[in-house]
Amino acid sequence: MPHTHCFTLPNGLRCAFQYKKSTVAHMAVAIKAGSRDELEHQQGLAHFIEHNLFKGTKKRKAYHVLSRLDDVGGELNAYTSKEETIIHASFLKTDFRRAADLLADVVFKSNFPVKELEKEKEVIKDEIHSYLDSPGDRIFDDYEDFIFAGDALGRNILGTPKSVDGLTREDIFEFQGRTYTAERITLSIVGPFGQQRVEQMAQEFFAQHQLNNNNWESHFEAPNKPQRRVEEVAQFQDHYIIGWRTPGIHHPQRRALLLLNNVLGGPGMNNRLGLNIREKHGIAYNIESFLNLYSDIGLLGIYLGCDPSQTERAAALAAKEVKKLQEQRLGTLQLSKAKNQFLGQMALAEENGLNACIGAGRALLYFDKINSFEYVAAQMQGITAEDLMEAAQDFLSPDQGYELIYKKAE
Repeated sequence: MPHTHCFTLPNGLRCAFQYKKSTVAHMAVAIKAGSRDELEHQQGLAHFIEHNLFKGTKKRKAYHVLSRLDDVGGELNAYTSKEETIIHASFLKTDFRRAADLLADVVFKSNFPVKELEKEKEVIKDEIHSYLDSPGDRIFDDYEDFIFAGDALGRNILGTPKSVDGLTREDIFEFQGRTYTAERITLSIVGPFGQQRVEQMAQEFFAQHQLNNNNWESHFEAPNKPQRRVEEVAQFQDHYIIGWRTPGIHHPQRRALLLLNNVLGGPGMNNRLGLNIREKHGIAYNIESFLNLYSDIGLLGIYLGCDPSQTERAAALAAKEVKKLQEQRLGTLQLSKAKNQFLGQMALAEENGLNACIGAGRALLYFDKINSFEYVAAQMQGITAEDLMEAAQDFLSPDQGYELIYKKAE
């Protein structure tokens, strides 16, 4: 993985640059402003702002924002999560100046015309309804609301049709005033440029914007009440999730949890849930485990979708795999394979320039540094079989699990 150069602009904006020989370059602005930062009446606001960043700036109408990179074959896009808003651009290396100008304009100079806001509310409500039509997607959002009940972190990123209708231009400026601040924004660039040119471009387009300081910080506050919930839904399959609260991204056991999740039901086809439940027993076409780590808390969950007659059996088999991880150490060869698989997946993901760009921006946002692949590999190689078993014992206790089931309506 190439060396990443970090620097800070006079206005406090932290920047990262990674040289990558390519005809294409990438740029991303990461803002620590997500749905968990919304006030009670602002549900869906972070996502609403993300949509409307492209609806016009002080010097460009919406058409010109959308066409500026599209005209030269580039891409401008964004997404919102529970804790972040990411705005990113991919473009030919010859269009570096065009992309930097546009990205800075969109992030710092969007003017949110009222007429456009009202139109976009209808688009977002359609997006909400499309999720409601897809129980396999919706259960993940509902599950976070279930396991984090009582805290803003659990709320759906999209909001509800009613909450979206109530959002105002004043809400946007209030939210940005709290969260679009110097210590909560980073700029990341990946491309075939000289370091000096990158610094000059960042200075020209991003240093001119005055960034406020603000001590706004959201803290997780919700009692831990493990329980089971069953909902009847009109569908052909049952959808099932069991999960547990875990510590967040700054906890010393986070890497053990990452490796544990990979072994249990990660992206590889040879994970334990896939080999046992899908391959050996021929049930649950969709089965996986997932780990969502936030600043101060996280969750590790198991999802499966299967024929209603197989749900109890599949859930019992999944529980059996969790119990094995708690009671049986991985052998030396198993552990070595698990580490190599994880690091290989990580390296492949980083080969994608946009992934690398967004990853660097997020690392700078949360850790104020960007670790090299070699450093992360050394940390992962230091994890022992006892570390994995201890993490499974500490966080995946049967009596601490939250179960959510969408049962096929009779």
